[in-house]
Amino acid sequence: MLYSQAVSLLTSQKKFRIKLGLDRVLELLKLLDNPQEKLKIIHVAGTNGKGSTCAMLESVLRYAGYKTGLYTSPHLIDYTERIKINNNEIAKDQFAELIFKVINLSENYDIAATEFEILTVAAFEYFYQNNVDIVLLETGLGGRLDATNVIKKPVLSIITSISLDHTDRLGDTAEKISVEKGGIIKQGQPVAVSKTNTGIDIIKGVAGQRSSQVLLSDCSGYELGKFKIKTSQDEYELPLLGYWQMENLSLVLEAVNYLNSIGYNICQEKFKQGLRNVKWPARMQYLEEKNILLDGAHNEAAAMLLRKSLDFYFSDKKIIWIYSSLNTKNYKSIIKNLFKHEDKVICTNVPSSASVESYLLKKDILSVNPGQDVYETAKPEEALKSAASINTDNNDSLCVIAGSFYTIGYVLPILLS
Repeated sequence: MLYSQAVSLLTSQKKFRIKLGLDRVLELLKLLDNPQEKLKIIHVAGTNGKGSTCAMLESVLRYAGYKTGLYTSPHLIDYTERIKINNNEIAKDQFAELIFKVINLSENYDIAATEFEILTVAAFEYFYQNNVDIVLLETGLGGRLDATNVIKKPVLSIITSISLDHTDRLGDTAEKISVEKGGIIKQGQPVAVSKTNTGIDIIKGVAGQRSSQVLLSDCSGYELGKFKIKTSQDEYELPLLGYWQMENLSLVLEAVNYLNSIGYNICQEKFKQGLRNVKWPARMQYLEEKNILLDGAHNEAAAMLLRKSLDFYFSDKKIIWIYSSLNTKNYKSIIKNLFKHEDKVICTNVPSSASVESYLLKKDILSVNPGQDVYETAKPEEALKSAASINTDNNDSLCVIAGSFYTIGYVLPILLS
């Protein structure tokens, strides 16, 4: 009951908005005696791949014997997924207690904090209360003005791949977005980034201005297999699918090398064990017993990589899509990169007031791919039934649910029941 009340208050119209800036978070944290300044933090920003990178590092550090905190977004089913210690979600009663505590502070001191800001403050307080060794902290939106960017001295910053997303808030070019992501780089603290990152020149420039060492990762020469990646030095089992995981792994390797150089103890055996056991749902998550694959793929770059990955891992399968999109996404561009003419597509609604209506999606898909085999139904559960009726031979076809984490979070309990 308390958890439901906390979520209801957190998602009320008053709180549920995006308002970039650091002042409100800093005020709230000061009232809590700045728990974020007493934590060791690895801060991760990027358009795509930041969640997977955080998940890999968390697992590696945990298997190496460190008590880890993990803060990510969005959640799929419960808000408690966003705040974890040693990969265990915060208990619902503890979550409620912290949320009420932060909201009471915000109201008593007239601080108009948003949902994400309240969650971020609660996460810092929770990690401090539980004395974690190191926190993997994922930005919510952008970097420079993101609520997580209140930390002054991270152990390390990491910037994953950069592409166009949230252009209404972060800028309409890769260069502008790179400036926002580069905003997490702190004076004198190192930043890890792939040498092929779109924003590499800007990131190097920001790092130079702040006397920050640039740790360049390089995944050239990596070989991708199914649930494994081979580098020039070794081979790693990784249960995360996707072409992008090669770049993410190269960043994780660079990060671990740096951590070992400053006194952490992460041996190769524990590193490999951590990678073998990493979990990160809804990012090319393959439910083999259902013959269904789940992936958010909510921007153009992610759509291109998802298509490339499907062609690599499942080249022998016909694809049946269940696709939905928020109206804040450039779904018309995503459509061009995601679907092939021979695919079947079932359009549905995102369980959100910001959903693109399924009939409009169908219309837009047909305008891009005339003759595409497209269906539409407003309800995601009906889309699942339609996919099952179309997919009469599991050995020949694969159902892929993509376009929105909200939709995946809605159907996942149905699929796992």
